Amino acid sequence: MREHGVSRGVALRAFGALRQEGITEPAPGGRWRVVRSGSTIDRRALTDRIADVIADDGLAVGARFPSTTELSARFGVSRPTVSKALNKLEAVGLLSEARQGMQRTVRALPKRTESPES
Repeated sequence: MREHGVSRGVALRAFGALRQEGITEPAPGGRWRVVRSGSTIDRRALTDRIADVIADDGLAVGARFPSTTELSARFGVSRPTVSKALNKLEAVGLLSEARQGMQRTVRALPKRTESPES
């Protein structure tokens, strides 16, 4: 706003108008982002996307799960954010407990609730 010399109200109205046209969308933290045509972004929760790593990478029960560093690079988020998501997956029993010097492993496979295709 400072860069363009407009007030917060003017900027919010502009983003509102752009949202109606499908050009922008609200982002976490009270921000806005541009919707790029032709690009698809997975808007699901990080916990769900990380749980999909088990199926996407073909991991079996007992297999080594990627580290927080690997996952943060893969999903473009910070390591603490990945750690919170991994703790949730531990709580539901999909992953083993994290301990220093011990790699997480897959404890169970996620259940799929997809509808059959017609």
